Amino acid sequence: MAFELMDEAFDKGGFGAVSTGLLLGAVTFFLGDLAINRAGGKHRKRSAGQQQDGNASAIVLGTLMDGIPESMAIGVSLLAGGKVGWVFLAAVFLSNIPEGLSASAGLKRAGHHPTRILLMWTSIALLSAISAGLGYLFLRGAGPNVTSGIQAFAAGAILTMLSSTMLPEAFEEGGAMIGLATTCGFLAAFTLSHL
Repeated sequence: MAFELMDEAFDKGGFGAVSTGLLLGAVTFFLGDLAINRAGGKHRKRSAGQQQDGNASAIVLGTLMDGIPESMAIGVSLLAGGKVGWVFLAAVFLSNIPEGLSASAGLKRAGHHPTRILLMWTSIALLSAISAGLGYLFLRGAGPNVTSGIQAFAAGAILTMLSSTMLPEAFEEGGAMIGLATTCGFLAAFTLSHL
């Protein structure tokens, strides 16, 4: 997913726009995630009920923040070619299933009512769709450097987010910095493949 976004962005904006966008996306998501964790949303992706001691608003904000990069990528992809690939949509959908199931199970174990959990997920889906639509509307006239930078920003944020979710052993050993390290490694590999 990130490679597809970066490849498309590189073709339009070149290396400067994509490398800047990728690193800014990674750092922005890292700092936002750190703030959400400190506000009580640290265990939003866990399934064993650790959310009981968390702040419900921070959990919802954190989950919404996790969805924004993907929504941005969808909105910018619409700008780039007028359509979103089914492979990308399937990847976004499939990557969110384990996170959603895990967080829902944890919220239920923490004592949240199923209706409240369903309303939370519905509001997050609606806000994500609205943000994709707004991105499409407001960035229609943007130049290729801007759209490629935003696409790369989304890729950096997605990579950083997925690293903390999908690489549990690395995250346990390296902490929150693993997302930034993964994104830097990805950028190095991407650069070498385009020399």
